Amino acid sequence: MAVSGRHTGRPTLEEVAARAGVGRGTVSRVINGSPRVSDRAKTAVEAAIAELGYVPNRAARALAGNRADAIALVIPEPETRLFAEPYFSDIIRGVGAELADTDMQLLLTLIRTPKERQRFAQYLSAHRVDGVLLVSVHENDPLPDLLEQLEMPAVLNGRRSDLESVSYVDADNVGGARSAVAHLVGRGRRSVATITGPLDMYVARCRLDGYRQAIEVAGLGADEALVARADFTEEGGRAAMRSLLELRPDVDAVFAASDLMAAGALQVLRQAGRRVPDDVALIGFEDSAIARHTDPQLTSVRQPTQEMGRTMARVLLEEIAARSPTRRHVVLATELVRRESA
Repeated sequence: MAVSGRHTGRPTLEEVAARAGVGRGTVSRVINGSPRVSDRAKTAVEAAIAELGYVPNRAARALAGNRADAIALVIPEPETRLFAEPYFSDIIRGVGAELADTDMQLLLTLIRTPKERQRFAQYLSAHRVDGVLLVSVHENDPLPDLLEQLEMPAVLNGRRSDLESVSYVDADNVGGARSAVAHLVGRGRRSVATITGPLDMYVARCRLDGYRQAIEVAGLGADEALVARADFTEEGGRAAMRSLLELRPDVDAVFAASDLMAAGALQVLRQAGRRVPDDVALIGFEDSAIARHTDPQLTSVRQPTQEMGRTMARVLLEEIAARSPTRRHVVLATELVRRESA
């Protein structure tokens, strides 16, 4: 019985090599973009690939190159914050846009418990990803140090301190907060309060520093009764605003370290019969979609959140390609966007 020579499966690397009249290694170099191939051989291989309809086996290529072709985007926060805060969706959107034209798979990972952190550490140790983007960095988070120990390329969104050793992309939080408070003072406000984020996060401490610097420059004098600590959430903003009204009923301006907290503060001010901005001027931070959907619309410090996501992904791809311990520290500018609330 005669056996047909017709090939019924997917074309192989060897068949491409035979069609092009070159060795298997030459085909592999062409597929992987190596410059060590003559123009003539490259043309022959590309023609053979087109004729046979050959599709490279990416899994095999990744294994051969010790690559996973995947990046983990890690958010060590509960899913309630992920879906409630526009900041996270804007970061994800920026990262996704930067990776759209690459072969990298983006893996979104939430870490809410020590057990989940341990499981993720094991996942990293198996080198199932080529790099990590870490969002919402807290001071005592062990993940950045673990990434360094594993020599895993990583980029943080923000930083743990001004001595951060891991690559990061941040916004000018001190300057942004300073400009917000200076604007309030410039409008004649004298009892200017602030609602902070969680102070185990460097970003929150920086925004508090900017507030204090502007208060000092204005000669208003520090008053800790005008500093209300919160957690970047809407409920945190509501609780902080209630506390401020109780301790300092003469408050005439508030700088909230996030738009979500500012929205919560706005609800409490309205319930207390305080008009915004007539009685109390209000400024948020981020210039998220929330700022444009409150009534009145929020004056807010714009940080380029999507651009931060894009830049994080770009820096990480460069770090992965370089295979070197070079660290990049990028700080993007902020600006005050004036609307009705201040």
